Amino acid sequence: MSLFNLKPAESCRFDEISMGEVMLRLDPGEGRIRTARSFRAWEGGGEYNVARGLRRCFGLRTALLSAFADNDVGRLVEDFILQGGVDTSLLKWSVYDGIGRTVRNGLNFTERGFGVRGAVGCSDRGHTAVSQLKPGDFDWDLIFGKHGTRWFHTGGIFAALSQSTADLVIEATTAARKHGVVVSYDLNYRPSLWKGIGGQKKAQEVNKKIAKNVDVMIGNEEDFTACLGLEVKGTDTNLTHLEKDSFHKMIEQAAKEYPNFKAIATTLRGVKSATINDWSAILWAGGKFYESQQRPNLEIMDRVGGGDSFASGLIYGFLKFGDPQKAVEYGAAHGALAMTTPGDTSMASLSEVEKLLGGGGARVDR
Repeated sequence: MSLFNLKPAESCRFDEISMGEVMLRLDPGEGRIRTARSFRAWEGGGEYNVARGLRRCFGLRTALLSAFADNDVGRLVEDFILQGGVDTSLLKWSVYDGIGRTVRNGLNFTERGFGVRGAVGCSDRGHTAVSQLKPGDFDWDLIFGKHGTRWFHTGGIFAALSQSTADLVIEATTAARKHGVVVSYDLNYRPSLWKGIGGQKKAQEVNKKIAKNVDVMIGNEEDFTACLGLEVKGTDTNLTHLEKDSFHKMIEQAAKEYPNFKAIATTLRGVKSATINDWSAILWAGGKFYESQQRPNLEIMDRVGGGDSFASGLIYGFLKFGDPQKAVEYGAAHGALAMTTPGDTSMASLSEVEKLLGGGGARVDR
């Protein structure tokens, strides 16, 4: 089944390009942010995590569109990105004023949670270089035309950074469609980002405009409700239980309102505790529903980035096989594995993903 008119790989420099913010993640490990005396440093960002997963796990050629203040913190994040194999030639670098009054790099403190204590994220990302990106900052004819990419991914975190980044998403997705590039978008609703700039009302205003340019829409039940105003009946207030029939109806409504959607994907996460989740995924594509294997009582080490790893596996499945069932299976399996390791980004290999897809267990491999 061919949902997309994908460009041939040999005609493009890249298989996928992501646009979004990458922050320095500082992780207290087993402890808590408020009592930590040391932190482990990582890089992470909702849109970037997808490009990194596609590069490191799935071996595709990926690039990042982003911006950093040109100081040692920015160069540290760049070093992490280079280690992940994602192309950095399209990054923008802003002159640093020595203090951070006008431009700086974002920090994200993240504690994993355990049992009854949920994961906590505390970001420090005001006045970042990436939030100041605006329409006109990237040459889309060069990026999508001369260089070429088969797929473009961005999301609601980047769109929420500022009015100018929201406008840039609209410009970028419009240009991608003009150049025949498949566009995916992860709604990724973050109340903390929208709180000071109009809240949920503003989130819906922005995301409804962007949605008109999207081929593959990704999000969980809260995302679709908060960002597109679509109601899912059958969830409780903690989002721990989801009636699939209700979600199917919501997806069908989304497809009706946005006929440009070729696929709609969501992860289904039942949060029993911070360390035990039920995990699966649903994909609507070409008018049909596809479900992944269900993984009840999945043990979680670090849930942050699980949805991004789902998105990268999903994109790989479409690019490699053009098969919706394989796409949702690769996405769900990759997301499950990513949550067994610390940090935002996946540490899984393609062989591990395929072993899990084939029913492989957790016996020692030696």
